[in-house]
Amino acid sequence: MTEAIGWFSSFILVLTIGKQVHKQWKSGSSAGVSKWLFVGQITASVGFTLYSLMVGNWVFVVTNALLLVSAILGGLIVIRHRRAERSGARQATVGRAAHA
Repeated sequence: MTEAIGWFSSFILVLTIGKQVHKQWKSGSSAGVSKWLFVGQITASVGFTLYSLMVGNWVFVVTNALLLVSAILGGLIVIRHRRAERSGARQATVGRAAHA
């Protein structure tokens, strides 16, 4: 029963974080999302995954490894959105200058 509670909780957590990253990707915007959130999550997930391996807790190994993947994906989405925003702003500036 203990393992079942752990795996169920892991599933809910990973599903929730995954849904948020998917929403961020699908919306095409990372407005209000700090890149430092993902830097912190990546750092913590690496540490927690290593710790979980050392103590042999497979529920937490899998959970933290999946959270690490979601943090990397979320961080890459933020980077992609920020680049697109900067590129769009530059194109708008160039367009305005050409019409002036």
